[in-house]
Amino acid sequence: MAERISTGTKLAIGGGAAAVMLLLALSIGRGRDLPAENVPALAPDAAPAHVKKPAERTRAQPVAVDPRALVVKRVLPIQTPFRHGDYVWDESGAPATGQLIVTVDLKAQTLSVFRAGYEIGAAVIIYGADDKPSPLGAFPITEKDADHVSSLYNAAPMPYMLRLTNDGVAIHGSDVRWGNATHGCIGIPTAFARKLFGVARLGDIVVITSGKMLDTSHVKAAT
Repeated sequence: MAERISTGTKLAIGGGAAAVMLLLALSIGRGRDLPAENVPALAPDAAPAHVKKPAERTRAQPVAVDPRALVVKRVLPIQTPFRHGDYVWDESGAPATGQLIVTVDLKAQTLSVFRAGYEIGAAVIIYGADDKPSPLGAFPITEKDADHVSSLYNAAPMPYMLRLTNDGVAIHGSDVRWGNATHGCIGIPTAFARKLFGVARLGDIVVITSGKMLDTSHVKAAT
């Protein structure tokens, strides 16, 4: 749930920040999408029969991640600064299959989606206020619910929810505006949340850091 909270200076991302921080979103455009025929269909909320649902965890129980899974092979090009409400989604040139990893950098206030090391989407986020911070670490997606409403915060809508912990942390569509914050969740533009919901599966890993860098030695720019 997003609430209006004064959180101080939280976003300073521009073309000069192209050092590829953990998930610095690297292609800009307010709501720039793929053509409609290429937009993936929404994934079912339940896992396929052969997929074992990940064990639920609290925000104090992150999982270990193989560093080899965090090697970036391609990033989307920076053109202009990201602003609140901006996102980009572009799967062209990326593998159609492969491990999906979502990275969240609280310091850069950005979320990126990587498939097989290729960045396919990025968005500006809002995150936990000082008294309810978003946790750091790696968390598997344990539940998907396209029409979720909060059981903790006055039945607030949390569209395209991807649950990360059993104590109230998830990624979901939100009103991403300057000064907004959450109760620990990662809020992203709702249109972007729908796209992420469509490609994410139970068990996919979300890595949350605050300024940490990925291995970018193999990076090539998208064309």
